[in-house]
Amino acid sequence: MIRLTPFLTATATIALLTGAGIAQTASVPLAAPAAAPAAASALPATQALYASYIATNKMPGIVGAFGAGDSPTMFISAGKIATDANAAPAGPDSLWRVYSMTKPITAMAAMILIEDGKMKLDEPVSDFLPAFKTMRVQLNENTIDSRPAVRPITIRNLLTHTAGLGYNIITKGPLLQLYMDKGLTPGQVNAAMEVDARKTRPASLQEFANRVATVPLIADPGTKWSYSIGLDLMGAVIEKASGMRFEAFVQQRIFDPLKMKSSYWSVPASEVGRLSTNYAFLPGDKLFALDPAATSAYLSSPSFPYGGAGLVMSARDYDTFLHMLQNYGELDGVRIMKPETAKLAMSNLLPAGVEFGGVGGATGGTSGPKMGFGAGGSVVLEDKANSMGVGTYGWGGAAGTAAWVNPVKKIRGTIMVNYFPADKWPIRDETVKSLISDMQRFKTK
Repeated sequence: MIRLTPFLTATATIALLTGAGIAQTASVPLAAPAAAPAAASALPATQALYASYIATNKMPGIVGAFGAGDSPTMFISAGKIATDANAAPAGPDSLWRVYSMTKPITAMAAMILIEDGKMKLDEPVSDFLPAFKTMRVQLNENTIDSRPAVRPITIRNLLTHTAGLGYNIITKGPLLQLYMDKGLTPGQVNAAMEVDARKTRPASLQEFANRVATVPLIADPGTKWSYSIGLDLMGAVIEKASGMRFEAFVQQRIFDPLKMKSSYWSVPASEVGRLSTNYAFLPGDKLFALDPAATSAYLSSPSFPYGGAGLVMSARDYDTFLHMLQNYGELDGVRIMKPETAKLAMSNLLPAGVEFGGVGGATGGTSGPKMGFGAGGSVVLEDKANSMGVGTYGWGGAAGTAAWVNPVKKIRGTIMVNYFPADKWPIRDETVKSLISDMQRFKTK
C-alpha cells in the first residue's frame, strides 16, 4: 500500500538515509543469519526458499503461514526480525507492519455492517457523511479546476477503489499537492517523518473525512479503478453506521471473537521485543533501518486508525483472519459473518464496465491473471500457471507482506517481511511456485 514515495522521494530517501534528515543508525550489513529450523519441514521447498533469502542477505527474516482446510497451519520461518545481533528469531508471533493488508480487514468490517442492515452496498456515502453530497471531479490531472460529479460515491465504490478518490502514493500534479497540504496522508513510516506529517494531518477520522470531501475526484464514481484512500474513508463511514469508534468496532466484531491478540493500531511497549524493524534498500542492496523497533512510529497512537494502512500484526493472527474467510465467515465455532456475506465480499464487486488491471508491486498491490476486485482485495477470475486459482482473494502491503485465500480450494497463505520497496525481491511469485512444488510432493506420496 504505502510505498516510500511521496512520503519520501528517491532523492530525499538517499539524503535521509545518509544522515541529512534523521538521527538513526547508518546502513548496516546483515548480521550472521539465524539458521533455518533444524526439524524437517512439512514444506521443504518453501523452507529452502526462505532459508536461501537469509543466506544470500536479501532480508533479515521472513515468516510464512500456510493452511489447507482445517488442518493445523504450517509456519515457515527463517532469519530474525532485525539485523541486530540480539534480535529475536522471526516466527509466527513476530509483529510486522502489514500496511495495505489492513484494507481487507476494514472491508470485512464494512461487510458485517451490511449484513447487520446498518448500510447497503450501493448506498451513497453521503447518507453517513453529508459532506460528500455534492462532489466535484477534476478536469484533468494538470489542474484542480473541476466540474460536478455525475453520480454519488457509494459504499461499493469505497470497497473497490472506484470512488474516484486519489492517494498520496500514486496521485500526481496539483491534486497531489492539495492532498499533501490538507494532510490527507493516512499512514506512517517512522517517528521522525511523523513529526512533519502531524503538522497537517487531521487528528480524527471524521475530520479526515470532512477534508477529503473538499478535494476534487480524479474520475466520476463507478467509472474507473484507481488505488485510493477509499478504505481509510470507510473507517469514518463505519463509525457513523455502527455508532462506535472504528477501531473498537473492528476489535469487537473481528479481533476479539477470533482471539486475534497480536493485531495492533499501536504496539504496546510490552510487545516491542517481537516487533520487526522496517528497512529500506540503499544502492548496492544495503539495508538501512528506516523504522527501528525500539523507536518505531508504531509505538505511539496514530493520528487516527488508518483503515487502509494502519495495522501491525503477526503471521498467526493474519492466518486466523484468512482461515475465517476460507470457511466463509466462521472459525472454531465462532461466526463472524454469514456464508453469503463472505462469498459476496470475495466476489467481483466492480461496477459494470470497470476492470481491474493490476497495480504496481511497490504499492503492495498485485498483478497476474485476469482479476476483478472484491471488498478490499483482488479476486482471481481465471486459472493460470503458478497461481492459486480462480476464486483467490487477497492483497499485499507496502513493506513486502502478502496474503491470499482461496475458499473454493480451501487454501490460504500469508507472507511477512518488512522492507521498502515491497517488490525488491519476487517473494510472492517464488513462494507460490515453491508451495506448488510442495503440494505436488504431497500428491505423489
